[in-house]
Amino acid sequence: MPVNASRQKILIARAIFPDIADRLADHFDVVRNEEDRTFSPSELQAALQGCDGVFATLTERITPELLSACPQLKAVCNMAVGYNNIDLAAATAAGVMVTNTPDVLNETTADMGWALMMAAARRVTESEQWLRAGKWQKWRFDGFVGNDVHGSTLGILGMGRIGQAIARRSTGFNMRVIYHNRSRVAPELEKAANNARYVSREELLSTADHVLLVMPYSPALHHTIGAAEIAMMKPTATLVNIARGGIVDDAALIEALRERRIAAAGLDVFENEPALNPGFLELSNVAMTPHIASATTVTRRAMADCAADNLIAALGGAEPPNLLNPEARKNRAHG
Repeated sequence: MPVNASRQKILIARAIFPDIADRLADHFDVVRNEEDRTFSPSELQAALQGCDGVFATLTERITPELLSACPQLKAVCNMAVGYNNIDLAAATAAGVMVTNTPDVLNETTADMGWALMMAAARRVTESEQWLRAGKWQKWRFDGFVGNDVHGSTLGILGMGRIGQAIARRSTGFNMRVIYHNRSRVAPELEKAANNARYVSREELLSTADHVLLVMPYSPALHHTIGAAEIAMMKPTATLVNIARGGIVDDAALIEALRERRIAAAGLDVFENEPALNPGFLELSNVAMTPHIASATTVTRRAMADCAADNLIAALGGAEPPNLLNPEARKNRAHG
């Protein structure tokens, strides 16, 4: 598509729903990554030259170096709730608005947390692989015995909207819910979350039968679940991470799973993904998915529409609905 000098230019950094890309093309001159390639840092910098905005995903790293090389950039609109791929402080200083897509994926992601918890606790993926390999010859009383979900204690680290959605689902399983958060949530939210009880992180790790991680990633939380924290957990416990890679020390988790110091894990996110630690592939007691917690058609469309709305507002002179750094608008105005 030829560039119209009178219109602002944006990059859609990865392939998205064609009709949503077409909607953006009604407002901007659009550069599309039709091959859906993951850009290297230098390729992303080259693709962003002359662009006023970028429709980004978690695979695009927005660094101080990139921002310095792309002075025309005004908005980075992430198709994700998390934004650890973006240096928010550097973007703010450069007057670049950053947005995310909260709320639209809470319920779908909570569903996936439950799927991984149940798959890990009941050894679903391990037993399926055994069955597919033709090894099922007879019934055994101890064949793939796992751990109950119903009547157990669910521990949630991170009681935001997704954590609360996970807790609500536990009512039908007659579970006790404990949680730890940066701060205690309001009593009415605890009640709605199956009467969740606020506890210390240490009590949660040592008490819960199933530990679910749903906190946002930050450098301060890097490896917040490491060897010492895993050692606090019950040998029968499961650990589920649907938050972000880097929150868990993957090497420490692999060692604990290999030595059966915890029973199992369910993982949708990994350090350095998609180049996950190959040690996971040697384990039978881990259920793994490739960062697909929000992957339903309805939810992914809602995320893409939300990111598009943010980009249209940001470059149209309005405050985007999900602006993470309002001070960026002031910085650009005074820059």
